[in-house]
Amino acid sequence: MFSGQVGSPASRTALEEAADSAGHRQRSRTTKPAERLSPVHFLPLRLSSLTNAEIFGMSFRTTWNVGGGNIVGFSRLMRRYTSVRRSVLDMAAKDGELRVFVVSGEVSGDTIGSRLMSSLKKLSPVPVRFSGVGGTMMSSQGLKSVFPMEDIAVMGLLELLPHLNKLRVKLQETIEAALLFQPHVVVTVDFKGFSFRLLKQLRARYSQKSFEIPVHFHYVAPSFWAWKGGEARLRGLAGFVDHLLCILPNEEEVCRSNGLVATFVGHPILEDVCELNLDTSPHEWKIEGNSEIFRRNHAIPTGATIISLLPGSRLQEVTRMLSLFANTIELLQVSLPELVPLIHVASNQHVKDFVTGFTNKWHVPAILIPGGSLHQKYDAFNASSVALCASGTVALELQLARLPCVVAYRAHFLTEWIIRYKAKISYISLSNILLDSAIIPEALFHACTPAMLASLTSKMIHDTGLREKQIVAAEKVTRLLCASAKNLHNLEELHRRLSLPCYTPSMIAASTILCHVRS
Repeated sequence: MFSGQVGSPASRTALEEAADSAGHRQRSRTTKPAERLSPVHFLPLRLSSLTNAEIFGMSFRTTWNVGGGNIVGFSRLMRRYTSVRRSVLDMAAKDGELRVFVVSGEVSGDTIGSRLMSSLKKLSPVPVRFSGVGGTMMSSQGLKSVFPMEDIAVMGLLELLPHLNKLRVKLQETIEAALLFQPHVVVTVDFKGFSFRLLKQLRARYSQKSFEIPVHFHYVAPSFWAWKGGEARLRGLAGFVDHLLCILPNEEEVCRSNGLVATFVGHPILEDVCELNLDTSPHEWKIEGNSEIFRRNHAIPTGATIISLLPGSRLQEVTRMLSLFANTIELLQVSLPELVPLIHVASNQHVKDFVTGFTNKWHVPAILIPGGSLHQKYDAFNASSVALCASGTVALELQLARLPCVVAYRAHFLTEWIIRYKAKISYISLSNILLDSAIIPEALFHACTPAMLASLTSKMIHDTGLREKQIVAAEKVTRLLCASAKNLHNLEELHRRLSLPCYTPSMIAASTILCHVRS
């Protein structure tokens, strides 16, 4: 209907004009022109949200300039449409760039945020500029962080108390930076305590300003399903969150039933497969590292038993868990004298410093695995017989590598008491929660002792049946983490014009942001 005429001078949209004016900037960017998406390609996506009757009615009223050969009424049609319902791209077109303020407060969120930033740059037809708070991964994608992400990386409930004043100061710094940046989009990644306060206060402050209120996205829905009364609290988010990007199945449906716009984009952990350029079936997400290269590079004897230790990504967590894991290793060495521990170190400078100081004083030789290299991490996983990890996303990484593991969790005793009282789920590991079965052994709270961890880990090393049970379950879990086909519609048009290796969660999230239409 619109082919051949859309690009004519009389029918140019604001998006096209902005893209043309920024053409020299686009050509200087690293993305190849062939991989870019023309602004006009998004028009069918925006029009697709209208009913057939609405499209027919607008088309019928469109007038034709026969002498000039142009569609005179098309620009009026689009102005009428976008004045009522404006997409994120329409707002960006007005300024010739898309400004995104993105905030993360922990290592896992830094990875998610960096991949989202990369996908936005690939898919956006106009240049993208970033500001916000993040770590080394987000900085590598062009973010100039307002302050180091580690300044707000605090976990727990009672553990927050000593840091409240500092967090308040950092929250105000973040708000002022966002107001100064005047973004079209604000994206907060996980870290809900800080993120929701930021979005709520930003919405209140922006309402007092004359410029346009940005669209608020929150990436990684809060774990409402884990807490008593959690679902009821979802309704309160609608006042300051415009769109939730969910990473678990069933979250989208529950969020929508509570008045929130939500999209299940798939779990970010699946992106490791695409980032490593592995040829794998969507029905068998799996990463196999190279154990031979790892053993050779670290001069590990053939008969040695390797165990991966993953004590967490935040300093408080690592301080508590690493000593537990070290004591566990010393108990295991009684029966496994050739045991070689690998300590996976998060990309957090405070954590790096602590782990280095700890291992320098530990009498057991340990190999440190830096968190910035996916290849080295999965090579280490493939070389290991078992893993001992703090609860969190890392358990899913281990399932992606098909490495059997034991999950551990300790916190402040008051935090543990609150969790016991408020939680409505029986497990802490996401794999166990999704399958509603104790597939992965968990040592929680007061049961999380070196003796218990040593016992569970020893069984996992020697019991072939237990190991196989986890490997089979991993295949089921990874399939559940894939986005459903109905949420890929925003990428279908893009896929025909861009060379996309696969529909990654960050690509789906980025297309959802770009095509979001504010009513």
